[in-house]
Amino acid sequence: MGKRIVRAKRKIADARIPYRVPAGEELPGRVRGVLRVVYLIFNEGYSASEGDRLVRGELCDEAIRLGRLVCELMPDEAEAWGLLGLMLLHDARSAARVDGHGSYVALQEQDRSLWDRDRIREGLRALERAVRSGRPGQYQLQAAITALHIQASDGDATDWAQIAELYGALGRLNPSPVVELNHAAAVGFAHGAKTGLELLEPLLSDPALERYQPLHAAHAELLKRAGDLTGAVRAYERAIALSANAVERAELERRLETLTAG
Repeated sequence: MGKRIVRAKRKIADARIPYRVPAGEELPGRVRGVLRVVYLIFNEGYSASEGDRLVRGELCDEAIRLGRLVCELMPDEAEAWGLLGLMLLHDARSAARVDGHGSYVALQEQDRSLWDRDRIREGLRALERAVRSGRPGQYQLQAAITALHIQASDGDATDWAQIAELYGALGRLNPSPVVELNHAAAVGFAHGAKTGLELLEPLLSDPALERYQPLHAAHAELLKRAGDLTGAVRAYERAIALSANAVERAELERRLETLTAG
């Protein structure tokens, strides 16, 4: 990556390409790209794709800093506020996502007293500011979903029906296989594992998701809840084989061991 940056700088210098602030009509398209990159940075920090740490806090902090900067520079950009709210609400739970031994802790089982209440309040304010604009967007919808998880008194009180509806709206606004996967999982919690499996099954043949570990982990969970233990074992084994992050892999192995021991 360093070599690519050096080559790009040299090309700009050799071609004498001038620095130019984008014109007003160019900004919306540019902002979408900026927000996407900021979110990618945050995602890699929040759930590291590989290594022995689940969370890379330095990347989360940098993404939030950049998100705040975009909001400061473009205070009328609703999706910038939506993204900032989304990142803050997710990051507020970071301290509870692993236990004292560094093991993964699922959202439903997290110690909510460890959540950062200041970040939650800031995240909710950012989301409210975005929603007031009346211009809904994908980051606002994702932040609203995260807010529902945050505001539930415990895991059992989570409003999965509303979360499923929001994922459905997100899929209509910004369709993607990953959104469909999250929608299927939410439907499985809201309306039963078999209903969720009906939505998830077609995704298993999507080439774009063939090596997407969360698909197979979600498949395993729904199969287990539906009573298909043999299928759940195969799905867990597939998810484990695709896991490059040691913390996530250890959690999947623990779930598989629990399943086979039972």
